[in-house]
Amino acid sequence: MKQHFPLKNMQQEKRIYKGRIFFAIFLVAFFLLLLICRYAYLQIVHYDDFTTASDKNRIRLQPLAPARGYIYDRNGVLLADNYPVFTATLSRADVSDIDDTLTRLIPILNLSQEDVDRFKSRVKTARKTERLAIKLNLTEADIAKFSEVKYAFPGVKIETQMTRYYPHGELFAHVIGYVGRINDKELKSIDKDLYAGTNLIGKIGVEKSYEDLLHGTPGYESVEADAHGNVLRNLGRQNPARGNDLYLSIDYGLQTIAAQQLKDRRGAIVAMDPRTGEILALVSSPSFNPNLFVTGISTKDYSGLRDNLDQPLYNRAVQGAYPPGSTIKPMFGLGGIHYGLVDWSTAISDPGYFSLPGDSHRFRDHKKSGHGSVNMHKAQIVSCDTYFYVLSYRMGIEKMNDWMRQFGFGEKTGVDLPSESSGLYPSPEWKMRTRKSKWLKGETISVSIGQGAFTSTPLQLAMATAITANKGSHVTPHVLRETKGAKKFAVHNAPDGKIQFNGTDQDWTNMHDAMVDVIQSGTGRGIKGGLQYSIAGKTGTAQVKSIAQGKRYNEAALSSRQWDHGLFVGFAPADNPEIAIAVVWENGRHGGSAAQIARPIFDYWLVTRKKNPLRPANHQVSGGLMTAGIKPGELSMANAAAQNAAPASSPVATPPAATQPADDGVTE
Repeated sequence: MKQHFPLKNMQQEKRIYKGRIFFAIFLVAFFLLLLICRYAYLQIVHYDDFTTASDKNRIRLQPLAPARGYIYDRNGVLLADNYPVFTATLSRADVSDIDDTLTRLIPILNLSQEDVDRFKSRVKTARKTERLAIKLNLTEADIAKFSEVKYAFPGVKIETQMTRYYPHGELFAHVIGYVGRINDKELKSIDKDLYAGTNLIGKIGVEKSYEDLLHGTPGYESVEADAHGNVLRNLGRQNPARGNDLYLSIDYGLQTIAAQQLKDRRGAIVAMDPRTGEILALVSSPSFNPNLFVTGISTKDYSGLRDNLDQPLYNRAVQGAYPPGSTIKPMFGLGGIHYGLVDWSTAISDPGYFSLPGDSHRFRDHKKSGHGSVNMHKAQIVSCDTYFYVLSYRMGIEKMNDWMRQFGFGEKTGVDLPSESSGLYPSPEWKMRTRKSKWLKGETISVSIGQGAFTSTPLQLAMATAITANKGSHVTPHVLRETKGAKKFAVHNAPDGKIQFNGTDQDWTNMHDAMVDVIQSGTGRGIKGGLQYSIAGKTGTAQVKSIAQGKRYNEAALSSRQWDHGLFVGFAPADNPEIAIAVVWENGRHGGSAAQIARPIFDYWLVTRKKNPLRPANHQVSGGLMTAGIKPGELSMANAAAQNAAPASSPVATPPAATQPADDGVTE
């Protein structure tokens, strides 16, 4: 059977073929027209916009970190300096995968997890083109390892940045403090524009208190960069403004002498100018090297400081809360005059103890047999506890509180250093609020001799002593004496008030005379030998271990950390005070021992300083390491030698050893 095949319609096939050709040509023409329109849109309509965007990809505005202001002592001795270090930096505009880059950099730059976490926190809030530090203070080994593989890390650079250096190490650590890397908490509170390009911020001490003055204003540099972030040319620059220089009231020589007196001991010393409130020396012992913190302290070093039983990071001078003991008896005695409860002739009989009416409990005097008939003058000289027991019973805790707070007890002094403690002057209201119990009359008796719940900082003791020296004129302690730079700041160097006192000027003079006799014939007589000026002082002994009723203090049965604290306050010259001092020697056993610590400090300020002031080697009065041409290592070694050697004419006496009683046998 034959098959029949239909004939093709060639005309129809041609029409279909031509239709497809025309459709394809139409599609090509349509999309070509779209491309032409898009090209015209980009090149004609938005030419200016995209040209600007292109320039932004090439032209960058890079922040220039300001140099931090220098810190000097009152005589221009450089205390805080700036010096250059090599720093690894990165800009996220030049790196596509930051996590991968950091991971690969860890073994090369020896990055810690803290370095990585800190960078990741900072990069989140920084400008895209801002170069941020990955690691500060690179070693030569770090730089050499990176140089071999830098081609694999586009956008990562080794740059020179300024960092902080403290040439005198431990000596001023608790005054100046230190700077450190900006952390997450600080990132949330700082002005990010003001800190653009900056890695460091004040953490404690003057560095923190005066951060706004020390930190300058950043500048900016306009640069043309390639795709890898490499600068091709500079287009313009606005220079950063350096922070203010600070001149402190602290005296290098006095600070050195004071630190020597507490070497290998725990305690604090504060010396003030009672006329102005300027702090002349502030020592907390033991101390630490603040340079460890600047570029990031190692876990090992920090653990060593944190876990040290002697607490070198603790600023005892402004944070330490100690029972003030008998050092407050001059101030408290004047309260008796103020309230009309006693006068200078009022005498009490001291059998060696005091008992509240109807109570058999005996509040003991430090002298078991008592002092016999005692008036105010004698009570200060022999430090008669019983006299002040009686006075406190008559005065009552409320009046005691009102009076003693005028000297600054129980309140912050207002010093320009952070983290100050207020101490505690207890009251019935305080006890009910914190311990949910009523005040007992016996507690009033303990508070009268600086014991019980009563605590004070060494700084508070120095301020109260200055007020006593000033005959009631109040001064606020401060360490800033002057600032130089673009930012204006006024420093108040004068008394700023007067306490309310119902007595007379002669009452103040009488108390000064009694304090002079403390040194001449009383509990502080161990330091009177060879004096070329007069000291008005008061010793104090503060119990660390409580003693049960009927028991006596037995030092031999206690560990050295349970021995009594030794305290001393004083001012000199007594008739025209130039310096007021408070000394706390932890477990120093006696107030007389603390007085012996104070004597060389008085001597240096009033005698030696005027003839042969102590200055460090490589003494600088302007600029920093950059201008002086001194390397940090060289400066630290030179000044370490200076700190360990006082001038030959400086009468630096050695305090009695902790294992020996005071030379004069005085126990109060």
